[in-house]
Amino acid sequence: MTEISTNRVDWRALWASGDLARFCFISLGILLHATNETMVATVMPAMVGELAGVQLVGWSLAIYELGAIVAGAAAGRLVSYVPLRTNMVVAALLYAAGALICATSPSMQLFLAGRLIEGLGGGALVSLAFVSVERLFSRAIWPQLFGIMSAIWGVAAFSGPMLGAIMTELLSWRWAFGIFTFGGTAMALASFIVLNTPEATRPVASAGKPPPFPFTALGCLAVAVVLIASAGVDIALLRSSLLMVLGLIGLVLFFYIDALKPRSRLFPARLFSWRTPVGAGMTMVAAFSVATCSFGVYGPLLLTSLHDIPLLTTGYIIAAESIAWSILSILVANAPPARERLIIVCGALMIAAGIAGFAYTIPLGSIPLILLCALLQGGGFGIAWPFLTRVIVASAPEGEQTIASAAVPTMQRIGYAVGAALAGIVANASGFSEGLNHDAAANVASWLFLAFVPLGVVGCLAALWASSTANRLQEAVG
Repeated sequence: MTEISTNRVDWRALWASGDLARFCFISLGILLHATNETMVATVMPAMVGELAGVQLVGWSLAIYELGAIVAGAAAGRLVSYVPLRTNMVVAALLYAAGALICATSPSMQLFLAGRLIEGLGGGALVSLAFVSVERLFSRAIWPQLFGIMSAIWGVAAFSGPMLGAIMTELLSWRWAFGIFTFGGTAMALASFIVLNTPEATRPVASAGKPPPFPFTALGCLAVAVVLIASAGVDIALLRSSLLMVLGLIGLVLFFYIDALKPRSRLFPARLFSWRTPVGAGMTMVAAFSVATCSFGVYGPLLLTSLHDIPLLTTGYIIAAESIAWSILSILVANAPPARERLIIVCGALMIAAGIAGFAYTIPLGSIPLILLCALLQGGGFGIAWPFLTRVIVASAPEGEQTIASAAVPTMQRIGYAVGAALAGIVANASGFSEGLNHDAAANVASWLFLAFVPLGVVGCLAALWASSTANRLQEAVG
C-alpha cells in the first residue's frame, strides 16, 4: 500500500507502486454495473419485439435491483471470511454468466433469470469496490478515490443508454449484453492477476464479532417485491389486489424486522417518522425513487411504439437526465448552508414537475418537451440529493451516522425495485396486458406517469418538512 503523508497525491508514484492500476481494475466493476443498469431501457423495444413478454418489462429493473441489494449487503460481510480477490473474481464471473444468459435467452422468463444473476454480480462488484478502497489504499487518498468513483458512475450513467442504442441499431440488442459477458470475464481475470497484495489475498477479520447477515429482513424484501411485480403480470381484480396487499405487508414486515435487529440494521431508527429530519428525508428518498422509475423502464418503449422515435434519440434523452444530475450537483456543491432548505425544496419541485410533465409530453411526442422533463427530473435529483444526504446524516442519532449514510443509496435501490414493479402493474392494467400495440401504448403513456404524481407530492411535502425540521434543530443547538 502506498502511504501518502499529505493531502496532495503523487499520482505518478501511485501508478509506479501498482496501487493506481489496482484501483482502475476495481473501478471497472462500478463501470460494468452502472452502465448495464442504465442500458437496458434503450434495448427494451428491440428485445420485446423479438421475445415478446411486454407484460414483464417492469421486472427487468425490479429483479436486477433486488439482486444488487442482496449481494451488496452480503459482499461487505463476506470479506471477513473470504479473501477480497476471491470475492471479486466470483462476483465478476457471476456478472458475466448473467450477461451471457441475457444475451442468449430465447424467452423473457430466461432473460429475467439472467438479470437476477447480473444484479447479484453487479451489486457485489460495487460493494467490493468501496470495501477495496478501505482495505487496499491509504486513508489520506480516500477522498480522491471516492471522487473518481463518483465520476465513473456519472460516465456510466451517460454511456449506458448510448451503448444500448448504438449496439441495437448497428448489430443486435443481444450484442449489448454480449459486451458485458466479455467485460465481466476480463474483470475476473484482471482481479486475479492484479489483486495480489496480502490485503487482497487473505481475509481480514473486522474488529470484534462481525455483524450478522440480515437473512430474514432481506428475504421479506425479496418476497415483497416479487409479490408486487406478480400482481401486474396477469391483471385480475381479486388476484392482483391480493398479491399487491401481501407485497405491501411484506415491505412493512421488512422494515419492522430490520428495526428489531440493531447489530445488522440497514436503516436508522424511526425510519419514516416525520418528527425527525431523518424520517422525513428518508420518506423523500423512498417516494421519489419509486415515482421516477416509469420513464427509465418504459420511456424508450413508449416513444418508439407511439412516435417511431429512433432508439439513439431516446438514448440521448435518458443520458441527458444523467448529465443534468451530475452537472447541477457540481454547480450547487459549494452553496452556503443558509441556502440548503431552498435547494432541497427546489430540487423536489423539479422532480415532481418532471414526473407530471411526462404524462403530457410522452403522449404528445414532442422531443424538446420530453427532454425538458428529463432535465428537470435529473437536475432535481442533482441539486437536492447531496444536501438531503447531509441533512439525514447530520441529524441521525449518535452512533447511527454510518448507518444513515449507507441507508440513502440502499433506500434508493429498494425504491427502484418497488417502483419498477408498481410501474409494471400500472402499464399492464392500462393496456399492455393485451400485448404491445399503438392503442395500448397511447393509454399506458398517460396513466403510467399520472399514477405516480401523488408520490411526487408526498416527496415535495417530505422535502419541505425535512429541511424545516433540520433548520429548527440547528437553531435549537445554536
